Amino acid sequence: MNHKNNQKLLKKLERVTKGGANHWRACILFTLEKNSGLSVEGITREVGGNFVTVSAHLQSLVRSGLVSKKYKGKVVQNFLTRNGSFILTFYRMLE
Repeated sequence: MNHKNNQKLLKKLERVTKGGANHWRACILFTLEKNSGLSVEGITREVGGNFVTVSAHLQSLVRSGLVSKKYKGKVVQNFLTRNGSFILTFYRMLE
């Protein structure tokens, strides 16, 4: 692998790992694993946080590629991505 491709891979690795490196974000990921397709309101209820905090962390998870959004009418559903599942596998290895 050449340096340029290696840099791209390392940047992606950094983005993904930083995306999940927060206890609120980890909680959101575990919640979406159990309850796929929840809205921000649904996630907020499940994790016991406030809407603004959960919404901000969810945006970070989407930017990092750990969560994807799907618009269904006026509701935005959130889903764990393949990378999100990989991060949860990593978390479980730490238990």
